[in-house]
Amino acid sequence: MTNNGYFLYFAYGSNLLKERLHLKNPSAVFLCKGRLKNYALKFGLKKEAENNRWHGGLATIQESRGDEVWGAVWKIATIHLHSLDEQELVSLQVYSPVEVKVEAEGGELLCRSYQMNDFEICLTSPQYKQVVCSGARQSGLPDDYINMLDSVETNTYDGATVLDDIRESMK
Repeated sequence: MTNNGYFLYFAYGSNLLKERLHLKNPSAVFLCKGRLKNYALKFGLKKEAENNRWHGGLATIQESRGDEVWGAVWKIATIHLHSLDEQELVSLQVYSPVEVKVEAEGGELLCRSYQMNDFEICLTSPQYKQVVCSGARQSGLPDDYINMLDSVETNTYDGATVLDDIRESMK
Protein backbone atom coordinates (compact mmCIF):
# COMPACT_ATOMS: atom_id res chain seq x y z
CA MET A 1 0.00 0.00 0.00
CA THR A 2 2.90 2.39 0.71
CA ASN A 3 5.38 2.65 -2.14
CA ASN A 4 8.13 5.08 -3.13
CA GLY A 5 7.08 7.71 -0.62
CA TYR A 6 3.36 7.68 -1.32
CA PHE A 7 0.24 5.66 -0.58
CA LEU A 8 -3.13 5.17 -2.28
CA TYR A 9 -6.21 6.43 -0.49
CA PHE A 10 -9.84 5.58 -1.33
CA ALA A 11 -12.13 8.51 -0.48
CA TYR A 12 -15.91 8.16 -0.48
CA GLY A 13 -17.13 11.09 1.65
CA SER A 14 -16.07 14.72 1.96
CA ASN A 15 -12.55 13.87 0.74
CA LEU A 16 -13.98 13.20 -2.71
CA LEU A 17 -13.68 16.97 -3.13
CA LYS A 18 -10.10 17.97 -3.96
CA GLU A 19 -10.36 21.29 -2.13
CA ARG A 20 -11.50 19.51 1.06
CA LEU A 21 -8.72 16.94 0.96
CA HIS A 22 -6.09 19.59 0.18
CA LEU A 23 -6.91 21.53 3.38
CA LYS A 24 -4.69 19.09 5.32
CA ASN A 25 -3.16 16.92 2.59
CA PRO A 26 -1.79 19.19 -0.16
CA SER A 27 0.21 16.42 -1.84
CA ALA A 28 -2.94 14.50 -2.83
CA VAL A 29 -3.23 13.86 -6.56
CA PHE A 30 -6.38 12.37 -8.10
CA LEU A 31 -5.54 9.02 -9.67
CA CYS A 32 -8.90 7.57 -10.78
CA LYS A 33 -12.42 6.74 -9.75
CA GLY A 34 -13.00 3.33 -8.25
CA ARG A 35 -15.58 0.97 -6.83
CA LEU A 36 -15.55 -0.87 -3.53
CA LYS A 37 -17.65 -4.02 -3.85
CA ASN A 38 -19.68 -5.55 -1.02
CA TYR A 39 -19.80 -2.32 0.98
CA ALA A 40 -22.57 0.23 1.48
CA LEU A 41 -22.30 3.96 2.14
CA LYS A 42 -23.83 5.03 5.46
CA PHE A 43 -24.06 8.33 7.33
CA GLY A 44 -23.66 8.27 11.07
CA LEU A 45 -21.89 9.43 14.18
CA LYS A 46 -19.89 7.67 16.83
CA LYS A 47 -21.89 8.12 20.02
CA GLU A 48 -19.02 9.73 21.93
CA ALA A 49 -18.30 12.14 19.05
CA GLU A 50 -21.73 13.67 18.51
CA ASN A 51 -20.32 17.20 18.45
CA ASN A 52 -18.55 17.56 15.11
CA ARG A 53 -17.66 20.42 12.80
CA TRP A 54 -20.08 19.17 10.13
CA HIS A 55 -23.08 19.17 12.51
CA GLY A 56 -24.53 15.91 11.26
CA GLY A 57 -23.77 12.38 10.20
CA LEU A 58 -20.48 11.63 8.45
CA ALA A 59 -19.91 9.12 5.68
CA THR A 60 -18.64 5.66 6.45
CA ILE A 61 -18.48 2.31 4.74
CA GLN A 62 -20.08 -0.83 6.07
CA GLU A 63 -19.73 -4.35 4.73
CA SER A 64 -22.88 -5.24 2.81
CA ARG A 65 -22.93 -8.14 0.38
CA GLY A 66 -24.03 -7.13 -3.11
CA ASP A 67 -23.72 -3.37 -2.54
CA GLU A 68 -21.01 -1.05 -3.80
CA VAL A 69 -19.48 2.29 -2.89
CA TRP A 70 -17.94 4.52 -5.53
CA GLY A 71 -15.15 6.88 -4.70
CA ALA A 72 -11.90 8.54 -5.69
CA VAL A 73 -8.44 7.01 -5.48
CA TRP A 74 -5.85 9.57 -4.44
CA LYS A 75 -2.06 9.26 -4.47
CA ILE A 76 -0.76 10.99 -1.31
CA ALA A 77 2.78 11.53 -0.04
CA THR A 78 3.57 9.35 2.97
CA ILE A 79 4.52 12.51 4.90
CA HIS A 80 0.78 13.35 4.95
CA LEU A 81 -0.36 10.00 6.36
CA HIS A 82 -0.42 11.42 9.89
CA SER A 83 -2.45 14.48 8.85
CA LEU A 84 -4.98 12.26 7.06
CA ASP A 85 -5.27 10.10 10.20
CA GLU A 86 -5.78 13.28 12.24
CA GLN A 87 -8.49 14.50 9.88
CA GLU A 88 -10.23 11.13 10.21
CA LEU A 89 -9.97 11.32 14.03
CA VAL A 90 -8.09 8.03 14.31
CA SER A 91 -6.49 9.01 17.64
CA LEU A 92 -9.98 9.60 19.07
CA GLN A 93 -11.07 6.21 17.71
CA VAL A 94 -13.85 7.75 15.62
CA TYR A 95 -12.51 6.08 12.46
CA SER A 96 -10.08 3.21 11.98
CA PRO A 97 -7.83 2.84 8.95
CA VAL A 98 -8.68 -0.15 6.77
CA GLU A 99 -7.04 -1.68 3.72
CA VAL A 100 -9.50 -2.17 0.86
CA LYS A 101 -9.35 -3.62 -2.65
CA VAL A 102 -10.77 -1.08 -5.08
CA GLU A 103 -11.84 -1.94 -8.62
CA ALA A 104 -10.54 0.66 -11.07
CA GLU A 105 -10.23 0.85 -14.86
CA GLY A 106 -6.64 -0.38 -14.79
CA GLY A 107 -7.35 -3.26 -12.41
CA GLU A 108 -7.56 -3.77 -8.67
CA LEU A 109 -5.82 -1.28 -6.35
CA LEU A 110 -4.94 -1.82 -2.71
CA CYS A 111 -5.86 1.39 -0.87
CA ARG A 112 -6.04 2.86 2.59
CA SER A 113 -9.50 3.99 3.63
CA TYR A 114 -11.34 4.65 6.87
CA GLN A 115 -14.32 3.05 8.58
CA MET A 116 -16.26 4.62 11.45
CA ASN A 117 -16.23 2.70 14.74
CA ASP A 118 -19.44 1.93 16.66
CA PHE A 119 -21.60 4.47 14.87
CA GLU A 120 -25.29 5.21 14.92
CA ILE A 121 -27.08 6.10 11.69
CA CYS A 122 -28.17 9.75 11.56
CA LEU A 123 -28.91 12.48 9.05
CA THR A 124 -26.04 14.41 7.55
CA SER A 125 -25.97 18.19 7.27
CA PRO A 126 -26.88 19.90 3.99
CA GLN A 127 -23.34 21.32 3.87
CA TYR A 128 -21.67 17.92 4.21
CA LYS A 129 -23.97 16.47 1.55
CA GLN A 130 -23.08 19.39 -0.75
CA VAL A 131 -19.36 18.67 -0.39
CA VAL A 132 -19.83 14.92 -0.97
CA CYS A 133 -22.01 15.50 -4.05
CA SER A 134 -19.65 18.14 -5.46
CA GLY A 135 -16.73 15.78 -4.94
CA ALA A 136 -18.59 12.93 -6.62
CA ARG A 137 -19.18 15.11 -9.68
CA GLN A 138 -15.59 16.39 -9.64
CA SER A 139 -14.33 12.78 -9.47
CA GLY A 140 -16.50 11.66 -12.39
CA LEU A 141 -18.48 9.08 -10.44
CA PRO A 142 -21.37 7.38 -12.31
CA ASP A 143 -24.54 9.44 -12.77
CA ASP A 144 -26.76 6.89 -11.01
CA TYR A 145 -24.47 6.95 -7.97
CA ILE A 146 -24.49 10.77 -7.94
CA ASN A 147 -28.31 10.67 -8.15
CA MET A 148 -28.34 8.38 -5.11
CA LEU A 149 -26.13 10.86 -3.23
CA ASP A 150 -28.36 13.75 -4.31
CA SER A 151 -31.35 11.93 -2.80
CA VAL A 152 -29.78 11.54 0.67
CA GLU A 153 -32.00 13.19 3.30
CA THR A 154 -30.36 15.85 5.48
CA ASN A 155 -30.98 17.58 8.78
CA THR A 156 -31.80 21.29 8.79
CA TYR A 157 -28.54 22.67 10.18
CA ASP A 158 -27.72 26.04 8.60
CA GLY A 159 -24.76 27.36 10.62
CA ALA A 160 -20.99 27.30 10.18
CA THR A 161 -19.23 24.09 9.09
CA VAL A 162 -16.00 22.92 7.48
CA LEU A 163 -17.57 24.03 4.19
CA ASP A 164 -16.71 27.59 5.23
CA ASP A 165 -13.02 26.59 5.48
CA ILE A 166 -13.21 25.01 2.03
CA ARG A 167 -14.78 28.12 0.52
CA GLU A 168 -12.11 30.29 2.15
CA SER A 169 -9.34 28.12 0.69
CA MET A 170 -10.82 28.54 -2.80
CA LYS A 171 -10.57 32.36 -2.75
